[in-house]
Amino acid sequence: MNENTKEQSWIPLLVIACASLIIATFMNVSISQVVVDLHTDVSTIQMLMSFYTLITAACMLLSAKLQDIIGKKKLFLIGAALYGLGTFIASISPNVEILFLGWAVIEGVAGALMLPATVSIISGTYSGEKRTMALAIVGVMGAIAAAIGPLFGGVMTTFLSWRYGFACELIIVIFILAMQGKIPSFAPTESKKDLDITGAIISFIGLILLVLGILSLSKETTSSIIMIIIALIILAIFAWYELKRKRNGQVPLLDVELFKDRNLRVGSSVMLLCYLAMGGGLFAVSVFLQTVLQLNAFDTGLTTLPLTLGLLIFAIIAPKLSSRLNHKILMAIGSILSIVGCLLLCNQFTLETSTFNLMPGLFVMGSGLGFIMALSVDIALIDIPAESQNNASGITTVGQSLGESMGTAIIGIILILGVFGGISHTVDMYAPQYSGNETFQHEIYNHFQDVSVNDIQQNKTTLTIIDTVIQDAMAFVMEVTSILMVVVFLMTLRLKNKKIDKQ
Repeated sequence: MNENTKEQSWIPLLVIACASLIIATFMNVSISQVVVDLHTDVSTIQMLMSFYTLITAACMLLSAKLQDIIGKKKLFLIGAALYGLGTFIASISPNVEILFLGWAVIEGVAGALMLPATVSIISGTYSGEKRTMALAIVGVMGAIAAAIGPLFGGVMTTFLSWRYGFACELIIVIFILAMQGKIPSFAPTESKKDLDITGAIISFIGLILLVLGILSLSKETTSSIIMIIIALIILAIFAWYELKRKRNGQVPLLDVELFKDRNLRVGSSVMLLCYLAMGGGLFAVSVFLQTVLQLNAFDTGLTTLPLTLGLLIFAIIAPKLSSRLNHKILMAIGSILSIVGCLLLCNQFTLETSTFNLMPGLFVMGSGLGFIMALSVDIALIDIPAESQNNASGITTVGQSLGESMGTAIIGIILILGVFGGISHTVDMYAPQYSGNETFQHEIYNHFQDVSVNDIQQNKTTLTIIDTVIQDAMAFVMEVTSILMVVVFLMTLRLKNKKIDKQ
């Protein structure tokens, strides 16, 4: 494929975008069904969801460097084939352990191989306004897949089985492999001797410990904090080691000096926080809809559809507006919209909640996120030289994957802690005869964990207590999410503008 063809054809973008489409979870709305089918609980499924994106994030820096050694296209196709294997295993998993292997481990590693390559292939294929549009589509495709996943997962779970969702991912993988000839090739720029194995191990351990510490906060606070501190120390050691390696004339796994670029630093952080807010918010809303309103998977997906529509519409609009209003202004506007959306949702989680009650807040929140996610990758990479694009793409995709992993973990923990912490107060209010009864309070918490809807319905007092606790917890989740978006707004003000050339 010659350069002119690459510039004119959108086919490479179509194939690459399909990869972003599959590397997202559709399992939020299938939680209750998976719990029943595999005889497990909500916390275990939450753990699997977090480990999927955790493993992806932990392997991302190594993958970004492998692009230079193996080649972008070849690494992308290896990842696609591996992803196909993982999704097949997940679709036939008879228990949680096999689901963990296929979904969290194999798909997680495969996602790490594919994600940095999607950004760097697109960045190397297009330029000017086409580059802005292409990176916007790729940048937001994962978010759209994560947002539309609930509806897709709802259809699969309600009318077929959650297993068919993984089967559909396999079909997309087959399409990608069949269309591999349309993806432009890029020659490797480094050799195997340049691979920094020590740095890869250090970064992997640091990222694993960081999210493990966050995941275990609700159970062992002291040990979790210690684990997080150790993780941060290890990541600091990693940064020091990479700087030392570069000063000694060796090729680092991560060129830490790239963080001197303000747009890369801020843009990657914005991606992390946005995916944290969206991933965590979707998880909390899905749990609420299924456990409190007792919606099935399809209706849960339908209820969250407005967020997807807002995300899609404004992600398409954003690149077109970037030639008039710069990236910085559009992303700041998106932050404000997201904050408004979160505030609109704060008081909507009640027993009388309907799709129409949630629609305005979800749509406004999705619209704001669409602006930000569509432009954050382009603005982060806009000043990075061509020889550092692969490394920089690894940084941006780590932000995305780590944000998703931490979002499910942190917001999930906030929700569970809110539930557990509010049980005592609510029992005193609605069932004073059980005040101080730890056994009764643990039964309430176990009902929530096991999604035991039928048992809850047999005891209206228990149902009232659980509903009240979760409503308060959901309001707190939305408040925390709005605070995250305030931080994003302040960060966008630090971005440097740069005019996009028209080509």
